Amino acid sequence: MKRSQINEALRWAEALLEQNRIRLPRFAYWDMETWKSHKAELDEIRAVMQGWDITDFGSGDFARTGAVLFTSRNGSHLDPSIGSPYAEKYILLRQGQYLPCHYHASKTEDIIDRAGGVMSMYFFNRAADGSVDRETPVTIRSDGLPLTVKPGEEVLIHPGDSVRITPFIYHIFGAKQGAGDLVVGEVSAVNDDNTDNYWETPMRRFAAIEEDEMPLHPLCNEYDKL
Repeated sequence: MKRSQINEALRWAEALLEQNRIRLPRFAYWDMETWKSHKAELDEIRAVMQGWDITDFGSGDFARTGAVLFTSRNGSHLDPSIGSPYAEKYILLRQGQYLPCHYHASKTEDIIDRAGGVMSMYFFNRAADGSVDRETPVTIRSDGLPLTVKPGEEVLIHPGDSVRITPFIYHIFGAKQGAGDLVVGEVSAVNDDNTDNYWETPMRRFAAIEEDEMPLHPLCNEYDKL
């Protein structure tokens, strides 16, 4: 992805959150000079990767397979004294954008339609060999209520509603085309995007960046570099 594309996505995400009266932690809005002036205070933010995260998952098609994410709170599996014992994210999606098929081995997460459009979700069990099971029904919980669906059946989640995804359940989710841009919330166990994403097909979790202009804000995986 080009840095100019990332900066444009950041401006869009900030505007969508403002439109829905959602404010992020103050460091989300710092420019690069402000980040540098707080360098000595950033150990926890850097260690648990709080902050902005923009990715096309290596697809080269951010408009379709991509997302803007912001991690507000997180902890560390390696050092429980750092950060919080849980994670909270916002995932901002233009209508038609989606996160590709994946599962987590350790993280249980609630995925919440916070505001805007309708969230479209698909679920599959993980087969014994690690592949996607396209035959057996999947049972999940939605706001405490049991929900059993066919593998690959579309599940629509409306504003205020949520789904709980437990480990080893493959899932795809995005903003349903024609229903508007979407603010998704994620509340989960401690999140580790470096080790706990397992894809149906090989994906790059963090985008490769072509520097064509100065960063608006740093991304959570590039604090040391910038």
